[in-house]
Amino acid sequence: MKKFLAVLCALIVLGTSARALEISAPSALLMEKETGTILFSKDEHAKLEPASVTKVMTLLLTMEAIDSGQLSYDTVITASAHACSMGGSQIWLKENEQMTVSDMLKAVCVVSANDCAVALAEQVAGSEEAFVEQMNLRARELGMNDTTFKNATGLPAAGHVTSAHDIALMSRELILNHPDIRQYTTIWMDTLRGGESQLVNTNKLIRFYDGATGLKTGSTDNALYCLSGTAERDGMELIAAIMKAPTSAQRFEDAKTLLGYGFSTYALKKIVPEEALPPVPVQLGTQATVQPVLGEGSALLLEKSKAAALAQSVSLAESAAAPVAAGDQLGTLTVTAGEEVVAEIPILAGETVPRITFGQMFFRLLRTAFLAG
Repeated sequence: MKKFLAVLCALIVLGTSARALEISAPSALLMEKETGTILFSKDEHAKLEPASVTKVMTLLLTMEAIDSGQLSYDTVITASAHACSMGGSQIWLKENEQMTVSDMLKAVCVVSANDCAVALAEQVAGSEEAFVEQMNLRARELGMNDTTFKNATGLPAAGHVTSAHDIALMSRELILNHPDIRQYTTIWMDTLRGGESQLVNTNKLIRFYDGATGLKTGSTDNALYCLSGTAERDGMELIAAIMKAPTSAQRFEDAKTLLGYGFSTYALKKIVPEEALPPVPVQLGTQATVQPVLGEGSALLLEKSKAAALAQSVSLAESAAAPVAAGDQLGTLTVTAGEEVVAEIPILAGETVPRITFGQMFFRLLRTAFLAG
């Protein structure tokens, strides 16, 4: 699958319009969510301070804990003295104040609350230090080779760095596999504590960019202005990672430039067979046929000029010899744009068909003879 995606990504050639994009930030990257294809990059591996964009990883680990059943949205967290001691952006938690996971997620996503980020970290891992170990482990699993986390918030700390490339990787993991995070990242204004605490999203894209879905801002004196901005149009979601932009306004302008380029240039096409795939006969199997299914890689990211007129052809094996394992390749669906082959998607066995045993074959022959008589 990884090889197939690599081939697919290689088919996408960035045009002169991508190279001509004017981005004020020294480091930036544009990625498509479904395929992970990089559509634009500028010094994307520079190791820089991410400020509160760090919290994308904090959110990811919290959502993974929720999905695993370790936490629920209704879990009540009691704020520790350590969590309440955080500086920077916060909702001013009081020691021993209680708040649900859901409300703390809202505070982190909307106003980048450092106190809530640490409270969530402590709930997930027992301490912020243990949580940071999990953050770095998860970063390595995701291939975030430019990243070292020192805390759960992004507050200034020596050696706490990541890159635009790695921000896109963890952002993709969050929005691809935990889409429920949108219930918080798309909030523009809301309240906590029964209306006593007012929240306004630090991500201006949510209000001012069509299709914006999130994700996280960050800024400190050294990091300057950072952003992971996500948006979806026509079934395609893009991630714009911006680091060290000179001003807050400019990071949003850079993100809009990248997102606008992606939406105007590319389209995501979900390929399905034009006709139902017929069963493939199985020789010496416990059943006569096996049902083929389309394999992974059926989501194609293409330049819009190519996506407008796609054709497909199916090549399917006349038969398969048992045993057949689910996932064995039975054929190929080829997608073309004009004379150009843009993808070859494997057609796989959708089920396992064991080889018939001698005893089963003997019984089958007896039954056939009996019915014939």
